[in-house]
Amino acid sequence: MLSRRTLLASAVASAVSGCGVVLPRGTGATSDTLSPLDADAAISFRRAGSSISRELQWARTAWRYVENNTDEKTGLVNGVDRSVVFTAWNLADAIAATVAARELRIIEAREFDLRMSRLLGFAATMELSGGVLPNKAYNAFTGKMVNFGNQPEDIGWSAVDTGRLMLWLKIVAQRHPQFAEYADKVVLRFAFCDVIDDCGRLFGSSRSGGQTQKYAEGRLGYEQLAGAGFAAWGFDAARSTSLPATEVFNIYGMPVRHDARDPRTTGAQAPLLTMPFVLMGVELGWQQPGGAALKPLAETLFKVQEERWRREKVLTARSDYQTPDQPYVVLDSVYASGYPFNTIASDGRHFERLALVNTRAAFGMWALWGGEYGDRLIDGVKFLYDPDRGWYEGRFETGAPHPFLTLSTNAAILEALLFKATGAPLWKPVQADGPFRVQSSDPYAKLNKCWPKERVSCRA
Repeated sequence: MLSRRTLLASAVASAVSGCGVVLPRGTGATSDTLSPLDADAAISFRRAGSSISRELQWARTAWRYVENNTDEKTGLVNGVDRSVVFTAWNLADAIAATVAARELRIIEAREFDLRMSRLLGFAATMELSGGVLPNKAYNAFTGKMVNFGNQPEDIGWSAVDTGRLMLWLKIVAQRHPQFAEYADKVVLRFAFCDVIDDCGRLFGSSRSGGQTQKYAEGRLGYEQLAGAGFAAWGFDAARSTSLPATEVFNIYGMPVRHDARDPRTTGAQAPLLTMPFVLMGVELGWQQPGGAALKPLAETLFKVQEERWRREKVLTARSDYQTPDQPYVVLDSVYASGYPFNTIASDGRHFERLALVNTRAAFGMWALWGGEYGDRLIDGVKFLYDPDRGWYEGRFETGAPHPFLTLSTNAAILEALLFKATGAPLWKPVQADGPFRVQSSDPYAKLNKCWPKERVSCRA
């Protein structure tokens, strides 16, 4: 289940404008002292030669979305341009975008510190669904839990959104250790008994009238990405980071693995999308902690899209995206519901006319694989932006632009540009002592939150 995308159905319809800018716009080169990691990024950019100014301008354009959509009171960032509703996934997006903006030298150290402090400060004090995990939606102006219609309500949690937030809390703690304590304190608030079982299966929840209903959450791609977030904090997430039962579909003579779970019996679509594998490449090097190596599957996805361009002359970068009109969330797939290059909604309806050259997918494939097709993808999307507002979701395969702006797209572009600058995944598989590790390892301080040390081994 791809729950974060349900944001659009109501959030777009009830978009609220008027959010200010929390801090002045970044000025590019700065005079403050660079950390060693910042220096490494600057060196990589200098080696890039003449492309440096172009890529930095692309990054500044993506950062413009964050500037325009940051609430001056809370420091939170709208998930959709001029709409105050955002999710835990969007909170991770905001953290990712801020890290990338600092390391690409778009913002100064002081602005980075203030922005990150406000994001982590919110995460450490935000209301939790049922008192245990982040709610599916919040209001960026008030910081309160809301439903997707922007009305105050506790509507349950998303395991996928929570896992991605946990991964980025770990990444910011590793790359900027001055925030490690505060990232730990965010996760210490969460109770994990109902979101992940002892073997790593993920569960979301829906709440209504004070009652909570759980459901298995995640499909191939986003499930593994979310599982990596839990595994990074020491949970046994094997059931979600390993490959589920898959079937093979032949596309242009290449065997493409896809999720074998049937949406007719599970109630959730299982599309094969580019973005979760791009994010796994950029953030994890396709190797989730304790999970399956997904690089071969990711490379096949790239190759079949490249082959479609070579054979059919159709530029292809397929992934999920958002739109202000029905169906609000589009699952623009490499494979879905028995067909290659199938464009569907979350209820399985077909929307062939909404096939899109996805901007963030194009940037991600270019950064990870490059080559002739990577360059062709960039040529196809490099003008799909508003210089004052950020990058669009993409260009329809009919040729028309889709000038809709989201945090997820602009954050992913910043991530891709940071990966290209440094040439290395953003997360490193290292463990450091901190409040979470100390408290969760103390046998006399168990608080029935189902931390890793409290659990029975799955193998047992």
